[in-house]
Amino acid sequence: MSDIEIRQMPAFKKVYKKLPASHKSIVNEAVRDIVINLEIGQEKKGDLLGVYVYKFKISHQQFFLAYEWDPALRILLALGVHGALGGTRTPDTLVRSPVV
Repeated sequence: MSDIEIRQMPAFKKVYKKLPASHKSIVNEAVRDIVINLEIGQEKKGDLLGVYVYKFKISHQQFFLAYEWDPALRILLALGVHGALGGTRTPDTLVRSPVV
């Protein structure tokens, strides 16, 4: 993964730290995928322009990884179950946080 920096935003960290180790390894592989393959995620439109979403499966359940892409940086914004109800943010309701 050459010289690409990876930053985790609080919304991503909160979900990631609660995952079992077996799920974390799959998420880590998804992060490697977005670093290596520039075209793997789908760019959102409108207010979320510049946010990409990569969908992948963990135990037959679809998850999403929302991130911002820059040639030297990937900012991991959110992680969650795609289309879940009850407070889990989906890519369409993601609130962008400024990166310092």
